[in-house]
Amino acid sequence: QEDLEALIAEFQSLDAKKTQVIESSCPPPSPRLNGSLSAHPEKDELILFGGEYFNGQKTYLYNELYVYNIRKNSWSKVEIPNPPPRRCAHQAAVVPTAGGQLWVFGGEFASPNGEQFYHYKDLWVLHLATKTWEQIKASGGPSGRSGHRMVACKRQLIVFGGFHESARDYIYYNDVYAFNLDCFTWSKLVPSGIGPAPRSGCQMATTPEGSIIIYGGYSKQRIKKDVDKGTLHTDMFLLKTEGARKEEDKWAWSRLNPSGVKPTPRSGFSVAIGPNNRSLLFGGVHDEEEEESIEGDFFNDIYFYDMGKNRWFPGQLKGPKSEKRKRRRGRQAEAEGAEDEDMEKQHPQGPVEIVKEVVAEDGTVMTIKQVISGPAEEEERSESEEEEDGALSQQVEPCPRSNAMLAVKHGILYVYGGMFEVGDRQFTLSDLYSIDLHKMEEWKVLVEMDPKAQEWLEESESDEEEDDTEGAEGGEEEEESSEEESEDEGGEEQHPSVQPDEKHEDYLSRTEQYWIKLARSNMGPDAKEKKVVKVAHAMAKTFYGDSV
Repeated sequence: QEDLEALIAEFQSLDAKKTQVIESSCPPPSPRLNGSLSAHPEKDELILFGGEYFNGQKTYLYNELYVYNIRKNSWSKVEIPNPPPRRCAHQAAVVPTAGGQLWVFGGEFASPNGEQFYHYKDLWVLHLATKTWEQIKASGGPSGRSGHRMVACKRQLIVFGGFHESARDYIYYNDVYAFNLDCFTWSKLVPSGIGPAPRSGCQMATTPEGSIIIYGGYSKQRIKKDVDKGTLHTDMFLLKTEGARKEEDKWAWSRLNPSGVKPTPRSGFSVAIGPNNRSLLFGGVHDEEEEESIEGDFFNDIYFYDMGKNRWFPGQLKGPKSEKRKRRRGRQAEAEGAEDEDMEKQHPQGPVEIVKEVVAEDGTVMTIKQVISGPAEEEERSESEEEEDGALSQQVEPCPRSNAMLAVKHGILYVYGGMFEVGDRQFTLSDLYSIDLHKMEEWKVLVEMDPKAQEWLEESESDEEEDDTEGAEGGEEEEESSEEESEDEGGEEQHPSVQPDEKHEDYLSRTEQYWIKLARSNMGPDAKEKKVVKVAHAMAKTFYGDSV
């Protein structure tokens, strides 16, 4: 812990040397997850802060601030003196005060080897109009944590849950704190009623009436020595104020039993508030056992929760208006009510509940309840419609992922980065997608993921002995140089294109060999063939989307 605090202090001393605001145009940010993406309250901009990146050997933490200009589809990096220390798994909330403020609380810093963690309990505000960071020192706030959730509610920031982990133990929280944005004071709320069990990574949303909704999340508890039991929560709660907007409002928990089709159990999902009084959930991962290892089933679906009707429903793509044929999607459910038919093109199904207990190599026991939808009915299609389903006309969509960053501006959802896993390998993403939540017609690719930019280093004893401080400090530069090297190495061979009179099977075979060769160049000559092929297919799926 002392080593981490010294490392953080060293980084802060480097940041303190910056004395002026420098804003410069730049390429899209490097791959990362568990950062925060926030919509500017007054401008057509998205603000990206923090996050983490793991390349197989080292963990890199960021405190960079990037701004995405929606109209220009361009990125800029904003260097501001005395920013918060590097972190991930924090929370950020935007309020419109004084030209806009971005409030940041908590999160974690990890040692370069990823074995030690420092959990922050600091509160910062970025004044967007003046481009200045300010640390707010107020006593009585939440303890250090990450994986918590924070939302702006009236003139308060409400913080719920999260966890704290040390080398010896861990603890999950279900406490609630409020920070008053007028007098800058913390208070711990003591709601009546039975609230959620301790958890992290849940969905937290504010209703127009000023109530708080909590859904899902993850927690684990020790059931005996060296054996932990993990839980994917699927319950839902309402935290409602009973006061008359006085300083000391009384709050109460109550359980919600929503109708409709709830999301399948998952962790690592991302959340945002959409138009029409709806919160939304995107992606995530559901871990399951496969060949004596834990394999993650990653998602790229959207679920909406209608706060007024207390009802869940999956978001279904309708396809561009020019297409007569509507795109078929899996996991469809029976539409309830004509008012949502524009967003829910669903078929009857017979859900089946599967209960599993999965034991990880480290002794963790996962108890998972998953509801599997019945098969969706297929629409009859003519030969011409079948032809439209070729690779070129296939609709694009973000590849399945967890821990992505979401923001909504003018009713458009933006999805940036995140990660997915194949075997022991983690793919960290840097792509950017958008979709109009009013129309739900199609995803748009704003920044493509470059498969050649994927870096993965196998563990080795010599690497572990390297100086940790140097590795963490040089994170961004080292990562960028390695990306450039991989691009140079793979630059000679281009993605295959269809040759005249070439059979479709032959083209597919050549394309597959291209991805296998690319995967092998990344993984090294000693990688097993079966693993190389699996990684190659994952890279192809990331590049093409589900059309692969």
